[in-house]
Amino acid sequence: MSEPLIVRVARWAREIPDAPAYTFLDYADSPEGTRNTLSWAGADLRARALAVRLREVARPGERAAILAPQGLEYVVAMLGAMYARVIAVPLFAPDLPGHADRLIRAYADADPVCVLTTSSALESVRAFIDGCPAPRPKAVVTLDTVSGLLADEWEPEPVGPGDLAYLQYTSGSTRAPAGVEISHGNFTANAEQLWKAFRATPRTSTAALWLPLFHDMGLIATIAAPMVGGNHAVFMDPVAFVMHPVRWLRMLSAYDDVFTGGPNFAYEYTASRVTEEEKATLDLSGVTVMLNGAEPLRGSTINRFSEEFAVCGLRPEAHTPAYGLAEATVFVTAMDRDLPARVTVFDRDELTAGRAVPVGGAYGGHPRASELVSCGVPTGQDVVVVAADGTVRPDGEVGEIWVRGPNVARAYWRDAERTAETFGNVLEGEEGTWLRTGDLGVIHEGELYITGRIKDLIIVDGRNHYPQDVEVTVQEADAAVRRDHVAAFAVPGEETERLVVVAERSRKAAGRDPAEVEARVRAAVAKNHDLSLHEFLLAEAGAVPRTSSGKIARRACAQAYLDGVFGTAGAGRPEGAVAGNDAAESAVAGAGA
Repeated sequence: MSEPLIVRVARWAREIPDAPAYTFLDYADSPEGTRNTLSWAGADLRARALAVRLREVARPGERAAILAPQGLEYVVAMLGAMYARVIAVPLFAPDLPGHADRLIRAYADADPVCVLTTSSALESVRAFIDGCPAPRPKAVVTLDTVSGLLADEWEPEPVGPGDLAYLQYTSGSTRAPAGVEISHGNFTANAEQLWKAFRATPRTSTAALWLPLFHDMGLIATIAAPMVGGNHAVFMDPVAFVMHPVRWLRMLSAYDDVFTGGPNFAYEYTASRVTEEEKATLDLSGVTVMLNGAEPLRGSTINRFSEEFAVCGLRPEAHTPAYGLAEATVFVTAMDRDLPARVTVFDRDELTAGRAVPVGGAYGGHPRASELVSCGVPTGQDVVVVAADGTVRPDGEVGEIWVRGPNVARAYWRDAERTAETFGNVLEGEEGTWLRTGDLGVIHEGELYITGRIKDLIIVDGRNHYPQDVEVTVQEADAAVRRDHVAAFAVPGEETERLVVVAERSRKAAGRDPAEVEARVRAAVAKNHDLSLHEFLLAEAGAVPRTSSGKIARRACAQAYLDGVFGTAGAGRPEGAVAGNDAAESAVAGAGA
């Protein structure tokens, strides 16, 4: 394996000291965004200074929790902790709405000896610590007050590939957040795998993103990937994107060779919000990669986005569907950057029976069809599809996705049982262990397609149904349903599971008879899935909970339903949901504002 990635910060500080490393576009005080930049020399100096300060309160292997807002200080916190060989715990400031419980659980589980924050967030951090059941940290370090003069006192120490770099807490879409142990070797390998898939040019390509830095995709794409080739990363706060999504595209327009990424909803939201007048100001011809991952992909979204922004010079090949998960650091597979996104329509009944059988025509042209987006192929990793009995499935058959490679983490923090279940799996006749992802998928014509999440499967009368298929049917049944704000899940029944759907109402629901909307939804679900809806709730905006990365939290929604949180339609809002009027507002508020 190559040298640990963190040592390259010092290398670029020597070789290209004045070149920009990280630029934060701050929209808090200026509608045009104020550019704040760290050069490679500046990044190295501030990381060394922080490492000295950290060593005053923490030993190598102890944890430092980052409770800071998006910005350059967050980058410095990650780099400084890695310099000091202190295990970073990238979290978020306590004032992030709707996710207090998740923050408390992750913080308590990590048991940090110190907290890294900023002066602006210090008051909320102190209040959080005072009310948290976890032991108090030895110190709270305000990143913006650490003197650069301390840098001269730092003496570099060797960093081994097996040393832990940070704990990446999962979003908890199916169970409580868990800290994935990401080593320096994992961090290095995955950044290089991503860089190779992007085919980026050292010192030339630019990363331009709005993703939260506490989330795995945002951390690797924004902080790690530029370190591979001494490149420039430009980023903003997710709230700045939500308020005006055109800012994302303007950021991309400023560069001739630029890559970016985001979840599917971001592309849907941007396509619906950017005006024709705004498009006239954009030049997206320099965009080489627009990674689309972190949640189920929609072919309709990809097609719409490509069509909407073709006039701005966006190449259809730039849209790059991908698959990944925190347990593999983040990145696993992606489409080739020079190939357009591939959307395949499969027979839904065959797919639920475990076979991927393509059908002709566009989505909806077949009476029972499921549209899936190819997530491409792995780079520097092994990916197989495995049956329940532990045997590898041939191409065309659905099974659980297993992954092996230098990017795969070794364990969950302080959870031996769950570690063995997830990371300690073997295939008959092979050496080495595999990561069980918990995701179902199929390899079709050499490319990986994701069909669903094992724990989210809806099983009625012995037949499997994928919730995302039901959710698409529901949102297309009536315009009163908000797109991408639908949760389908099963609840226990007397003899078999029962299907429940909670959907947020759209603006077009005003004045509509809820009974009419429900009747249309029930008819569509019966026709397309041979399923009878036990209950359909049309709720207010923000009622459907999401994870911190913006995914629909189906199990949380199911638990809220069973607990009677919703009451009558829209009467309640489970913890984690965020009220709002926009399709992306609630999701991005949870994804890292």
